[in-house]
Amino acid sequence: MKNLSFLFAAMLLSALSFAQSPIKIAFVGNSITQGPGRDNPNSYPLQVGAMLGDAYEVKNFGVSGRTLLKKGDYPYWNEPQFQEVKDFAPDVVVIKLGTNDSKPQNWAHKADFVKDYLDLIAEFRGHMPADGKVYVVIPVPVTRENFSITPDVMDNEQRLMLYEVIQKSGAEMIDLYTPLMDKSELLPDGVHPNNEGLKIMAEVVARRIRL
Repeated sequence: MKNLSFLFAAMLLSALSFAQSPIKIAFVGNSITQGPGRDNPNSYPLQVGAMLGDAYEVKNFGVSGRTLLKKGDYPYWNEPQFQEVKDFAPDVVVIKLGTNDSKPQNWAHKADFVKDYLDLIAEFRGHMPADGKVYVVIPVPVTRENFSITPDVMDNEQRLMLYEVIQKSGAEMIDLYTPLMDKSELLPDGVHPNNEGLKIMAEVVARRIRL
């Protein structure tokens, strides 16, 4: 009888585990997140999904050229993907924005950067479970000025602001700067990682989410 009870309990636990919904992860970002296409398996978010396996449902909400700043030239806030993230009701949000904000016309509004970032996190948290996690990404290095993206702004101003955002919001950090810091050959245009760089990014993010 005990053996039958044990077998029934094991079957019940097994059924419950299969019935559990996958953990939903939303990736928010610019062209580096969008990659070769939001649905392209070589984009770093979908590589993360492949590494994490079937227990996770990963969606790429990256939009090329977009800013975190509401007063930026192309704010992420104005894109349909902003609402799509909230409709997805993710368990985890990974935010990698800021690179385009370093352009002179956008960084003119740098006084709003921390507040706008905190507002973005709050918007997403309003559509997440109470125990949901938000990760703020320290962006990959910009090895030379290109597309008006400014390395000095990112290195000497913005990164400190991101640390402030993390501290004030209680978000967790993912550092994608350090893994590519000495690998300029993986950023052929000085801004966008190549396929090898995207794979490194995916490995770092997947490892961090598993913790």
